[in-house]
Amino acid sequence: MKTNILLVGGRSKAKSLATSLMHRGYRVTVINEIYEDCLKLAEIDKLTVIQGDGTKPFVLEDANAGSADIAIALTNKDEDNLVICELCKKQFHVKKTVALVSDPKKTEFFYSMGIDRVVCAIAAITDIIEQQAVVDKMATLVPIGEGRVSIAEVPITNAAPVIGKKLWEINLPKQVIIGCILRGDTTMVPRGDTRILAGDMLVLISSDKQEMAAIKELTGR
Repeated sequence: MKTNILLVGGRSKAKSLATSLMHRGYRVTVINEIYEDCLKLAEIDKLTVIQGDGTKPFVLEDANAGSADIAIALTNKDEDNLVICELCKKQFHVKKTVALVSDPKKTEFFYSMGIDRVVCAIAAITDIIEQQAVVDKMATLVPIGEGRVSIAEVPITNAAPVIGKKLWEINLPKQVIIGCILRGDTTMVPRGDTRILAGDMLVLISSDKQEMAAIKELTGR
């Protein structure tokens, strides 16, 4: 049985996330208050789109929130995202709720209110910067053979030969790893069974001598 996911708000974030989730086989419903955004979302095949304010119980009911396994609140207002998740959890008994927050100071409060997962873009970007700083330091200190550690961002276009493949299916050089995948507004630490999708940005960590061979394997160029 397919997992049902409810997305509330988000505009462009909702569109990219819905596309990614449906590609993975999930059944997705989106609630959006803006009519023009709903028209753009409706262009996605088999996506259920409901126009309305997701903080209103009757709108959530129209979207059949009670059948959702996961509800994700993506509006640009932290307080609305909290209300949406609270309604989904307490009134519609959604198993798992996820809230986007713009203020990292609110993360702990959201968890205390019973939200299952809180995502803060600022915190995620900070983590990436810190990780980059660590790897940059490694690159100056830790040699690999006669070369050094290299970091490259590789965009995956629609023409890339690795689209749809799992990481373990890709023939990367031994001294290359995909350390991170940037997918829309999401930062992922990949596993062997993670599939590569069009639009992904791959962060490669490699030796200087293997970087170009890895990029050619991933992009076909």
